[in-house]
Amino acid sequence: MIESWRWYGEYDTIALSEVAQTGAREIVTALHDIPYGEVWQIDAIAARKAQIQNAGFEWNVVESLPVHERIKRGEGDLAQLFANYRQSMANLAAEGIKTICYNFMPLLDWTRTDLAAPVSTGATCLRFDAVKMAAFEINILGRRAAEDDYPEDVRQRAVAWFQKSTATERDNLLAAIMAGLPGAFERFDVAGLRNVLESYKHIDREALRANYRRFLQEVVPTAEELGMRLCVHQDDPPRDILGLPRIVSNGADLDWVLDAYDSPANGVTLCAGSLGANPDNDVPAIAAKVAERIHFVHLRNVRKDPNGSFEEADHLGGDTDMVALVRVILQEEARRRDIGRSDHEIPFRPDHGHHMLSDLARDLIPGYPLIGRLRGLSELRGVIRALSY
Repeated sequence: MIESWRWYGEYDTIALSEVAQTGAREIVTALHDIPYGEVWQIDAIAARKAQIQNAGFEWNVVESLPVHERIKRGEGDLAQLFANYRQSMANLAAEGIKTICYNFMPLLDWTRTDLAAPVSTGATCLRFDAVKMAAFEINILGRRAAEDDYPEDVRQRAVAWFQKSTATERDNLLAAIMAGLPGAFERFDVAGLRNVLESYKHIDREALRANYRRFLQEVVPTAEELGMRLCVHQDDPPRDILGLPRIVSNGADLDWVLDAYDSPANGVTLCAGSLGANPDNDVPAIAAKVAERIHFVHLRNVRKDPNGSFEEADHLGGDTDMVALVRVILQEEARRRDIGRSDHEIPFRPDHGHHMLSDLARDLIPGYPLIGRLRGLSELRGVIRALSY
C-alpha cells in the first residue's frame, strides 16, 4: 500500500517539508484555485507537479477534479462542461497523473455540525450531531419537510437546543455546515442556502442517478483512452441531507455505479469513514465485494451514536474493524501482483485525524491536522507491516 498525504497547496498551512517528516511517499492534491468547470491547464498542472517532486514526493492521485453542479442537476447545455472535464483529464494524463478521485454529492462535499468537538484526551475532532443538524434544517433553515427525516426524540431535542442557543452558536453551526462546501469560491448565509437548494428541488434519487450515468458515459471512454482511472468517493454522511438525495452511500449504491458503466476505468475511492458512518454498512465486506475496482483508499474511523450522530475516532479505535479492512486491501494487492500487474500497489491516505498537541494552536484546515494524521499513518503503517508477514 502506497502511503500518501492530502495537501491543499497554497491553502494549506502545513508545509511539504513537514509532510516529509511523516514518511509519506506521495502527495494527493488538486488545483484548488481553479473554479469548477474550467479547464486545468497543462502548465499549471506541470508547475504543481514540479513543486511536489522538488519536495521529494510523487503526485499520482488527484483529489479532486470536481464535477460541476450543473452536471449533477442535468441543467442546460452541458457540452462545454463535459468537454472541459475531458480536456482536464487529458492534461493530467500528459503529466503522468492517472488516478482521479471525485464525488457526485449534490452541493456539499461533506457535512459536520462541529469542527472542534472535544474528546476525552483534550484533543478535538469533527462531529456530526443529529440534534444540531435537525435544529439547523427545521428551526434555522425552515425546511419543514426535514421533520420527516428525523425521529421524534431528535426533533424534540433539536427544538430544545434551538431555544437555548445563542446567536453565536447558531452562526458557528452554519459556519461548520458551510465548511463542507467545495472550493474556496462561495459560502452561503441562510437565505443564500435556501436559494441554492431551490435549484435541486426537482432532483430526486432517480434523477440524480440519471445525471450521474450521463457523466460516466461522457468521461469514462476518455479515461479508457488515456489509461486513467476514475474513482468515486462515497457520500459523507451516507444519508440524504438538506433535502438532497445521496446515491453513493452503501454497497448497493456502489454496485449500481460500477454497473452503470462497466469498465476498469470506472472505479471506487474506498472511504472507510464515509461508509462507516452508516450502521448498516459492513465496511470490510463492501471493500471485498468491490476490491477489483478500488483505485484509492481513505482510511479513517468513526464512532456512531444510536440517534444518527457520529464523530471521528482514532484510526484504530472506531466502529470499523480497520485491521480486517486493511487485510482486504492487501489481499487485493496480492491478487493484482499474482496476475502480473506492475501497478498492484494501492495508494491510501490517513484521512482526517484529531487536532491535538501543538496543532491546537495552529490554523489548520478542519479535519486535516498534521499530528493527528501522523498518528493515524503510524498506526496504519504498523497494521500493514504486521499483516504483510
